[in-house]
Amino acid sequence: MLFPTNNLVTTEEAQQDFAKITRIVDECGSVVIYKNNVPCYILTELGQDDLIPAEDGEVMQVSARLMEQNKEAYEVLAQ
Repeated sequence: MLFPTNNLVTTEEAQQDFAKITRIVDECGSVVIYKNNVPCYILTELGQDDLIPAEDGEVMQVSARLMEQNKEAYEVLAQ
């Protein structure tokens, strides 16, 4: 796989100057982050078209699970 060299950064660079990395993503569309001289991560801009809305059933399942997990907290808040 070939990548343009202007959007290659190391994990150390990404940790030290994340703002720089996001600027490169804004300019190039993505950044390939190398770890130990091997491509390890791709950071890309997430557009509104990439978001998939959850269906009502999925939202209700997650909500029920969270309410069950945090039942004690909800009971305290209800008082």
